[in-house]
Amino acid sequence: MPNNNPTHRQAVTTADKVFQQLQFAIVEGEIAAGSKISEPELAKRFDVSRATLREALSRLEKCHLIVRKPNVGARVVECTIEGLLEIYQVREALEGMACRLAAENMTKEEIVDMQAMLDMHAKSKALKDGIAYYQEEGDLDFHYKVILASHNQQLIDLLCGQLYHLVRMYRIQFGMNSPRATKAFNEHANILQAIIDGDGELAEILMRRHIGASRKNIEQKIKQLSQNAQ
Repeated sequence: MPNNNPTHRQAVTTADKVFQQLQFAIVEGEIAAGSKISEPELAKRFDVSRATLREALSRLEKCHLIVRKPNVGARVVECTIEGLLEIYQVREALEGMACRLAAENMTKEEIVDMQAMLDMHAKSKALKDGIAYYQEEGDLDFHYKVILASHNQQLIDLLCGQLYHLVRMYRIQFGMNSPRATKAFNEHANILQAIIDGDGELAEILMRRHIGASRKNIEQKIKQLSQNAQ
């Protein structure tokens, strides 16, 4: 099970292990979005006490992967278009800030690592065909590594801890195919170059434009779907 996120401590307790297993199952769609959480069923499935399960569920709630409602119980968060657009608005502001800080704080080792990662991405057949630009979790994700390179723990905890897996859940739910695949990769390369040049202002502008373009692409898709339904 992938778990390269530094905001997640190594699984030590039983609750840690249950949390990570449930997190992975929700993000990958093994536990469906919007589905009701049955504590008795999950406690039996993982062979744990209800108290241990509730500890894991509480952590999933902090990651915005489940929601609790009075007199209703807990459910896996539903992936809505409105929710997706809200996440992109938050990312546009905070990842822009992360880019500015990365231009100030990124080490030579991190730069070499980022360049090697983009070289690997460039070899992807789906990207070469202009069909999709899919990035694996954690150390193979451009945005993830930029956030880490900000060296700002508050941003890292918020974006990599609270929102990272929710963003991945949305990506998987809505699919990777995009007419922006090649353009998005080129934008990543330009952002990295601005960071390498130490131009924090330009790096922030480029990241905000990059995420904003993706958001506008989603909004356009929504508009088209709405028109087709009429």
